[in-house]
Parts: sequence; C-alpha cells; structure tokens
Amino acid sequence: MPSSKATDAAPTSSALSAATAASAEPVHKRSKTRRAIQRTKRLDIRLKRVYDAPDPADGQRVLADRLWPRGLAKAKANIDFWAKDVTPSTALRQWFHQHPEQFDEFRQRFLDELALLDADRNAMLADLRERLATGPVTLLTAAHRLEDDDTHTHLHVLRDFLESH
Repeated sequence: MPSSKATDAAPTSSALSAATAASAEPVHKRSKTRRAIQRTKRLDIRLKRVYDAPDPADGQRVLADRLWPRGLAKAKANIDFWAKDVTPSTALRQWFHQHPEQFDEFRQRFLDELALLDADRNAMLADLRERLATGPVTLLTAAHRLEDDDTHTHLHVLRDFLESH
C-alpha cells in the first residue's frame, strides 16, 4: 500500500512557484532599501594639507590641486591619486587669488565647472567617486591655513559637490 506521507510531502509545481514568488518579493524590496541607504549614506571626506603627516585614518589620500605642491617629492608624498582635473580651471584659480574676498562667487563658478565635468562624465571625477564608495578619502591641498574655520578653499566646494551628487 502506498504511503500517504510520500504524496503529502512532495509539493506540487504550483506550490513551488508560489513559494518562490513569495520569497522573491522580500529580496527585491530589501535590495531597494539597501540602495536607498547607500544613496543617503554620508561620504567620509576629510580635508588636509598635503604637507601634514599621513594618518592611517586618512584612507585614500587624493591630491586635489592642479599644480604639484612646491618642495614635495613625489616619492615621499604618500598620495594615492592626483585628481588635478577636478580642481578649478587655471583661469578661475588665478581669478580667485586676485579676489579672495569673493568666495561666494568663486564657489558658484567652481560648482558650474564641476557640473560641466559631471555632465561630460569626466573619468577623474568618476574615479574619485569610486574611491569614495570604498571608504574614507582625504582630499589634500597645498593651501595655507586650511584648518581655520573662516578659511574656504576649493576643497570645501569639491567636498560639498561630491556629497550632493
């Protein structure tokens, strides 16, 4: 006599597809939630002078100056990436050096330049974003008095741009 347990234990194909569909839905919802969390996660971007000693907490050290810092040997710089294309253009940099009191105007002009780079899918900007996705990044500059609260540099603008896009 055939056992009723064998027929009762074997699920039908419709029962399998219903169970698969039910378990697939929460996975899909979880992946959407995970992506939303990743988008809202604040990036770990630090600002530092390139002449300051490296720290293990720096993560990847990215030089964000168009010109190489004076007196700093490339072999001793401890720089992981030189992002010179995501810095203010030469004309904008020179204008700001002549008008340091007009930081708000400089900020807007630099944001406009960054938006154009972003629209053109700039490879250096994409590389910088990939580095930010993997952990902390310290943006480095040769600018003086970076640590002063009232001092503003292009690094402040670049950090704000990266965090908002």
